[in-house]
Amino acid sequence: AATGIGVEAIPSLDEMNLKLAPAGWSAVGVRGFIPPAVFTELQSRRVLAIAADVRTHEHVEYTPAPDIVHESAGHAPLVADPGYAEYLRRCGEAGFRAIASAEDQAVFEAIRNLSVVKEDPAASPGAVRHAEERLSAASASVREPSEGVRASRLYWWTAEYGLVGPLDAPRIYGAGLLSSIGEAIHCLGPEVERVPLGVGCVDEPYDITRMQPRLFVARDFDQLFEVLDAFVATLSWTRGGAHGVDVAIRARTVNHLVLDGGRELTGRLVERLPAAGPLALVRLAGPVLASRGRAATGRPFPGEAVVALGDAPLPERGPFDVAPAPGLRLSGFAVGGGEVLRLRATLGGTPVELPPWAILAVAREIPSVAGGPADPGAWDRWFGELSTFTSGDAEARARAAKAAALPARLAALYAEVRRLRERGGATVERLLAIRDEAAAFPEDWLLRVELDELLAPGRGRAAGAAG
Repeated sequence: AATGIGVEAIPSLDEMNLKLAPAGWSAVGVRGFIPPAVFTELQSRRVLAIAADVRTHEHVEYTPAPDIVHESAGHAPLVADPGYAEYLRRCGEAGFRAIASAEDQAVFEAIRNLSVVKEDPAASPGAVRHAEERLSAASASVREPSEGVRASRLYWWTAEYGLVGPLDAPRIYGAGLLSSIGEAIHCLGPEVERVPLGVGCVDEPYDITRMQPRLFVARDFDQLFEVLDAFVATLSWTRGGAHGVDVAIRARTVNHLVLDGGRELTGRLVERLPAAGPLALVRLAGPVLASRGRAATGRPFPGEAVVALGDAPLPERGPFDVAPAPGLRLSGFAVGGGEVLRLRATLGGTPVELPPWAILAVAREIPSVAGGPADPGAWDRWFGELSTFTSGDAEARARAAKAAALPARLAALYAEVRRLRERGGATVERLLAIRDEAAAFPEDWLLRVELDELLAPGRGRAAGAAG
């Protein structure tokens, strides 16, 4: 009731937003799986991404694709609890700031493809097998779990598949369990191993294609924050320095450095010098976007950027020859705005190969190295064709196949029952007649269950037989 969810109708996003607003949250409709960076940024801004599709009647007990039942009935109700809502927000922020690898994108595309194929009633066994093999191949291509992957595991084992309370009698709070009739029963049975929640859950992979054989049980909701804080302490977002630089270089994705004083540089980190030992120089491949306070300060620079660790003032314009740190010397000509020409460097007396034209920044430290652009909006405005996610026509094809898979007469019976439920006035005789017609479709069980519900004692003529 606090989040606009009822049991008589498919949730309305407008009603949900009216209910969620006092709690500082809102909801937005999306199509199926969206990129993790988009999902986590929305959640960090207290916005629930609600998949606007509805699962097929064959997949009522469990669907491999996100749908409005999962998102609204699973995620939204617990937002009414302020403590848990704050956990969701902070979990989203951690996922948004975590560094993802290039291979993570391939895995995401494979997962999205598998969910679409499995939800498509017309998909052939060969298509399903190919989608499963594609996901296996993409997963096998991952050299090491990225920070983004580990953040997604924390979210999976808590917000999606979490249990809370005593190990021998836990309660369900994970949205994936709450919205799956089949798995909600399975997760509490003897065939599922239940273990205490700890930060080690981020090292446990999961398989979206089957029910989970092992689940983590939180002591209470307070423990969620304890585990989250322990995980966030491991991220480059909070550690920065040489550790964060090394993680970003291995990731081979666009990330951003936060320098002392609040300056930020977004780009793809490609090299650190020296390769081992105290950090002296960091090189970013272009284009590079400068920002402050997560707001871009100008146009992207098409060339590379170099960050030197140390303390030496650079002139705004004109020649310079400085030594920011012992053993490190830089010289060149400053054009303005950090742009330099004829850049040269020596490290320990040995010349270092650097781009002669670059953005040069000198910083005493790098407090943070975080995932993605510092100003995602500005980055997308300049490079939207490369970075903006497009779903293609796969979801549309699956949607059309779902519509065609339901016989027209059966669809008409469902529609009539919906009208009777919403408007009332149904008679027992008409409901029984519909049930007789539904017998022509013996494989469809859902309509019969709904009719039995409407015919049950307590929902008789006086209440319109349809509630």
